[in-house]
Amino acid sequence: MDNLQSTGNKKQEIIKEIISWALYILGAVLVALFLTRFVIVNAYVPTGSMESTIMPKDRLIASRIHYLIGDPKRGDIVVFRFPDDEEVLYVKRVIGLPGETVEIKDGTVYIDGKLLEEPYLKEKPIGDHGSYKVPEGNYFMMGDNRNYSKDSRVWDNKYVKKEKILGKALFRYYPSIKALW
Repeated sequence: MDNLQSTGNKKQEIIKEIISWALYILGAVLVALFLTRFVIVNAYVPTGSMESTIMPKDRLIASRIHYLIGDPKRGDIVVFRFPDDEEVLYVKRVIGLPGETVEIKDGTVYIDGKLLEEPYLKEKPIGDHGSYKVPEGNYFMMGDNRNYSKDSRVWDNKYVKKEKILGKALFRYYPSIKALW
């Protein structure tokens, strides 16, 4: 009788252990889902449009919370839904703010007629583009590697609505850690 009772207790202990592990795993999955749905965005950069700030195949984390308490600012690197195909996530720099006019003359950006200082650019851009009047509630985006970036200048839908901006890029975590602010 003691053997049967001992065997029954061992089975109960094993079942309790399995349930305990299942609850830990379920809890971890729920925390991960909450974080990725409401707190962070995990983004992959497939192209060189943001070189040399962000390189091809970099992975980065963006904060979803950042723009709940404020608006995107010029110069912010953001993750957003591509206006021409919202299934695709893009990473670009905010250049034009709502209500502003963006012009590009000989590769140089002007906002409402004033030169935009862009110390993050490593190569002199070329070309003339614009004038683009940014609608209220929208933003004009450009890559840092201007001569090779497909951005607001060439998209069918030129502007990104604020609600399509998923988060502000905080740091690259692969292949190495690098702050992006």
